Amino acid sequence: MSDEIQKAIKQICDEKNISEESVVETIEAALAVAYRKDFGEKDENIKVEFNLETAAARVFDVKTVAEDMTEDEIEKIKEDEKEKREKAKEEGRELAEEERIVLFNPKTDIMISEAKKVKKDISIGDEMRTELFPPEAYGRMAAQTAKQVIIQKLREAERDVIYNDYKNREGEIINATVQRIEGRVVLVDIGQTTAVMPPQEQIDQENYSSGQRIKVYIVSVTKTTKGPEIVVSRSHPEMVIKLFTMEVPEIANDSIEIKAVAREAGSRTKIAVLSKETNIDPVGSCVGQRGTRVQTIIAELGGEKIDIIEYDEDPIKFIVNSLSPAKVVSVKLDEKEGKAVAEVKEDQLSLAIGKSGQNVRLSAKLTGLKIDIRKEGENTTELNSEKKEDGETKDKPKNEKDKDPSTGSEDKEDVNEGEKTKKPEGGTDDKEDKKEKKDNNKEKGKEKKEPKKETKKKSSSKKKDEKEDE
Repeated sequence: MSDEIQKAIKQICDEKNISEESVVETIEAALAVAYRKDFGEKDENIKVEFNLETAAARVFDVKTVAEDMTEDEIEKIKEDEKEKREKAKEEGRELAEEERIVLFNPKTDIMISEAKKVKKDISIGDEMRTELFPPEAYGRMAAQTAKQVIIQKLREAERDVIYNDYKNREGEIINATVQRIEGRVVLVDIGQTTAVMPPQEQIDQENYSSGQRIKVYIVSVTKTTKGPEIVVSRSHPEMVIKLFTMEVPEIANDSIEIKAVAREAGSRTKIAVLSKETNIDPVGSCVGQRGTRVQTIIAELGGEKIDIIEYDEDPIKFIVNSLSPAKVVSVKLDEKEGKAVAEVKEDQLSLAIGKSGQNVRLSAKLTGLKIDIRKEGENTTELNSEKKEDGETKDKPKNEKDKDPSTGSEDKEDVNEGEKTKKPEGGTDDKEDKKEKKDNNKEKGKEKKEPKKETKKKSSSKKKDEKEDE
């Protein structure tokens, strides 16, 4: 190895933030592979020692010391191993690790008697290292193979460094530069690598272009065969929390706590804050003097509206605050069902609901309740309406029983339709007789005026009987 290679290794360590030990291990593994490929045998246990200071490499054949065995014993062990494998195959299983017999392999093992000829104090299970002196061709042939493996190993080491670095930064906001756009996916440069911002993590109203500098939230970091995959976002609700933490010192030092966030990215966000100290106004601290703090966050989010709500342990008060800027008259809450009905004045109705229901929708997300907005004076709670319906159902049979069949509207309809109805004992009412006579007189008058036209069919058998009597 030359001084140039030594300098290149140190440069890689500095640029990629990789330890020298990791690089040395990679080079040693690469040189061992190169030797086995061109000068050794496939099953040989070759190890290489590489000196980073001198750039010199020493090659060793490493064998494990085993007990003495004759060729017949080795053959018998092989047969036993074969029988066990066949039996396991018949049973439809793999041979268990403890069932396997360790065979003597002359390429990786050495018998104790042979090993003691070289080193007297060696024991069974020890490693015996024999230094090899590769031919001159190893320098050229092995260097090329080693170079390829070194590059591959360094890439893997670099990927591990990137993965570990960004895995520890999940949930943080970082600066990024838009690199390119592939379909609907935006690829951003985050320094050491490229991150992915899929469509669902983008703000719909934003347009991205190459070279554009933006802040992104690290959603997840996962390992793949091609290296770490880093997913970033600009629409995640947690991004708003991190931006407020960066802009508001009281949140950073834990004097103010962010209790909940409801966000429709690019349009509007509601954030609930609670002060842990009585002398600190949570909403005012987040807004800042003349709105400087919140305006910085709004600008970063492309003009997204932000409502800062004061959190309250009382759910009714919290609902009232969450529906801001609308003024709420009253709230009726059903905690078991997780529902609430907020009553507002007529001029506040559209403000409480919001454009396309956005205000009440965000309020529901913020409080974790299903909220219904009603105009003041309306039959507000669903519970009351349900109770009222239940009351009507119970009263209905009673009312039907109390009705007198002779005076009910149903009886009158039956008479007009010519159906037979039951009459109460004691005969027909006088009023009904007068009415029927009056109707008969009208019928007679019609017959005189229109002699050619047929008289209308009598509406009931009762009327026919009375006409015959007359």
